[in-house]
Amino acid sequence: MQISSDQRREEIIAAIRANGKVRVTDLSEQYGISEVSIRKDLEILETRGHLARVHGGAVGVEKMYVNMDLNERFKTNAAAKKALAQRVAELIDDNDTIMMNAGTTLAYVLRALKGKKNINILTNSIQNANEAALYSSFNVILLGGDLDSKYQFTYGHDAEHQLENYHATKCILSVDGISAKAGLTLYYANEATLARKMIDASSTVIVAADGTKIGRSAFARITNAKKTDILVTSATDQREELAALAKAGIKIYEE
Repeated sequence: MQISSDQRREEIIAAIRANGKVRVTDLSEQYGISEVSIRKDLEILETRGHLARVHGGAVGVEKMYVNMDLNERFKTNAAAKKALAQRVAELIDDNDTIMMNAGTTLAYVLRALKGKKNINILTNSIQNANEAALYSSFNVILLGGDLDSKYQFTYGHDAEHQLENYHATKCILSVDGISAKAGLTLYYANEATLARKMIDASSTVIVAADGTKIGRSAFARITNAKKTDILVTSATDQREELAALAKAGIKIYEE
């Protein structure tokens, strides 16, 4: 008996998570449908951030992401990140002071904010500081400190000490994982302490995380998920996890 397209896609996601990759020809034979239909499935799942299509099949984004350079990360799940950015921009008011960490999603947020007036941006991301500096209505502060040359962000005691001089109306964080149990997490421990201090120095905390980050736990813990006021995410199958986050008091926008 032929299964529904939704169930087939769920099984493809499970196969990607288990094996790291899938092949179009194998899936076509397994499900008894055309390769064209399988490619359509993969296209839809890529748009939702579950995988990245390659010649002849697809690979799992989750297993690749930690090894990507900054430009590759910027392009991964671009459609989902742009949609998130537009929603986040709606939560920002003229004259806001915003703290941001070094996530690539936040470059899209800055582009979506370009119509806002008199926005103060404080960040440890060289990429995001350069992006914000393109807009005359933004005032930009780049935290100094130790430099992660690969991912172009600052960290360490000097950067943390500088944060003590500021308070933000809003903190917008890009994370590598968010779950009710594990909290907010990042791949890189160097930035986790700084992100925690940004949260503590802000009135409202907004987490921008595409659907692949929901229910995931990365290496370095920032803080408890309850520190999040608003979560902006993309379509995800992690319904129980979203329900648990909502129960923790987080307002959720799912694009």
